[in-house]
Amino acid sequence: MNLTQAHKCCAFESPILNQVLPPILSLEFIFGLMGNFVALSIFICNMDTWKPNSVYLTHLAVADSIVLFCLPFRADYYRRGKQWLHGDALCRILLFLLAANRAAGIMFLTAVAVDRYLKIVHPLNRINRMGLCYALWVSLGLWVLIFLATGYLLADDHFFNNSNHTQCESFNICMGFSPLTTWHNAFYIVQFFLPTAIVAFCTIRITWQLRNRTMDKKGKIKWAVHCVLAVALIFITCFFPSTVSRIAVMILKVWYNECKYFEEANLAFYTSVCFTYFNSVLNPVVYFFSSPAFSGTFKNLNKLFDSSRCVCCCGLAVPAGRREQR
Repeated sequence: MNLTQAHKCCAFESPILNQVLPPILSLEFIFGLMGNFVALSIFICNMDTWKPNSVYLTHLAVADSIVLFCLPFRADYYRRGKQWLHGDALCRILLFLLAANRAAGIMFLTAVAVDRYLKIVHPLNRINRMGLCYALWVSLGLWVLIFLATGYLLADDHFFNNSNHTQCESFNICMGFSPLTTWHNAFYIVQFFLPTAIVAFCTIRITWQLRNRTMDKKGKIKWAVHCVLAVALIFITCFFPSTVSRIAVMILKVWYNECKYFEEANLAFYTSVCFTYFNSVLNPVVYFFSSPAFSGTFKNLNKLFDSSRCVCCCGLAVPAGRREQR
């Protein structure tokens, strides 16, 4: 590979992305905002007893709520054909928040799965007795790790000029390997596979515990199984496709140094990245199975709705009966 090829970056025209991604991102913003607003309201107003699990879920909801406000900017960016109009500083902040949200989603979901595993499989472990202070320190440590792993995105510009368009991207396909690019790709992949292995282990152990436990008071193990299965579903649906497509790009970079070999992989990656943001929509499912306050509130709302519907039906039925008597 010569010097000019080593510094060559690939630019692809993707009309299909410009048509498909804006409405998908807009829907993710709308539904994610509603779900996380309800979640934060329940955690703040209806949480009688705080547990480590609740702390992790609250941090996850905060991270989701922050990143959701990046999606309209991203939708506008694709609607304009990958033309960024909001300056260098906002580009850096947006790419940092998107990367940090993915890392936060994965890490805090993993923390929830580990917490369920310890409570069910090792109920006498001293970690279960450490309480909120321990959970707060774990959360702080995770945020520090997230910032250290993704904060470099704030330190450099990410503009890429193509066909009179200024693109704002952190995953441009450029020939050669720079230290930051290598780290960006490596962390993107490792942060998926390592937590996925942990979540799979927790799922198997909790499920096995359910099979061996004939008496399950209040169905706690079943709820824990549902919780970790919801976490596993989010991992597979939201994070797996973009990770596999990014691995494909890295393999192709080892084999080829011409842009024509990357067009399909590039299209697959940017399409699958949209599923990453979908985790902000699906995370309330984990809240429902993980937090009694969350599931209890929904059950109360359902009872209230059923009662209101019954009263409404009875109110409509009375005049009809009176008319028949007349």
